[in-house]
Amino acid sequence: MSEKNVLQILSSPKFLFYAIRWNACLPKRHLSFLHLLHLTTLFSLPAAAAVSTPDNSATTAVSSGGHICDVLVPRLPNVKTRLCMNAELQPTQGKSVQGRVLFSRDITAASPQLRILVIGGIHGDEKSSGSLVLHWIQHANETPSNALWRFIPVLNPDGLVAKPARRMNANGVDLNRNFPTPQWAKEAKFYWETRTRRDPRRWPGPKPLSEPESRFLHSEMDSFKPDLIVSIHAPYGLLDYDGPSAPPPKLGRLFLDQVGIFPGSLGNYAGVNKGVPVVTIELPNALLTPTDAEMRQMWLDLLRWVNERVKPNATNNPSARAE
Repeated sequence: MSEKNVLQILSSPKFLFYAIRWNACLPKRHLSFLHLLHLTTLFSLPAAAAVSTPDNSATTAVSSGGHICDVLVPRLPNVKTRLCMNAELQPTQGKSVQGRVLFSRDITAASPQLRILVIGGIHGDEKSSGSLVLHWIQHANETPSNALWRFIPVLNPDGLVAKPARRMNANGVDLNRNFPTPQWAKEAKFYWETRTRRDPRRWPGPKPLSEPESRFLHSEMDSFKPDLIVSIHAPYGLLDYDGPSAPPPKLGRLFLDQVGIFPGSLGNYAGVNKGVPVVTIELPNALLTPTDAEMRQMWLDLLRWVNERVKPNATNNPSARAE
C-alpha cells in the first residue's frame, strides 16, 4: 500500500469517527490519539522520504543532467557558480570508490615549454584546496605563462561530499599515503602503526595504489608527464617541497618550511623517487580561502619561480596539447 493511500485512509470520515470514540476511552495521561494522528498525517510522508532516500545528489548530479558545479559550489568556500562554470571542468575516465566522476581542466599557452599538474582535494575535508584550484584556473586563463596546465580540483570527491567531509576516501584510505614509494609495504605500515599510532585518518591502505583515485593520478602522471606538480592541502600555512632544483621561498604569505618525507606520499613518490619537483601548498585554513588578492599573488609568485627555476623534462613534447 502506498503512502498516499495510507494518508487517504487516515483522513477518511469513518476512520476519524472511530478514532474519536477510542480517544475518549484513553486515560488522560496517555498521549492523545488524535494528537498522534495529526502528527502522523502531517509528517509521515516527509519523514519516510528522509529515512528511505540516501543523499546521493553528488553522485547523480552529472549523470542525471546536472552539472559538477551543483556539487562543488555548495561545498567549497569562496566559490560562486560563475567561477565554477567558467572553469569549464571536463569529465575524465577516472572515478572514485563510490563512482563519482573525476574532473579536470587543461589550459595552454600559445607555445608551452612546460607541463604543470595542479591537484586539490586529495583530502576531502581540506575544502579550501579545491577552491584555490578553481581560482587559479581563472588566473591561468588570463596569464598561462609558458606552460600547459592540467588542473584537478577535487581528487577525493567521496571525502568532500561525506557528512561531515573527511580526509580519507570512501574506503577509509589516506590517498596521500597510497603512492608506490620504495619499501612501501614495510615503511608505510610501520610509520602508521608507530608514528601515528594507527590513526584511522592516516591509514595508507592495504597496498600501494589500492584506490581508484590514487591509480587515476598515477596514470595522469604517466601520461601527462609533468615537469612540475603542485599539490594543495591545508591547514598548516606553509610551503613544502620535494625534488630537484631550488624550492620557491614563498608563495604569497606562505613561506618554505619543509616538514619531512612520509612513506606513500605524493611528494616522496614523485619528488624524491621520480625527480619531478613537487610544491606542496599548505593553506592556513581548510574551510576558508585566502583573500582573492592573496590567491592571485600566490599565482604570480608561482609563475615567477616557474620561469626562473623549472626546466622542461627532456622526454616531453612541450608543443603537444591535451586532447
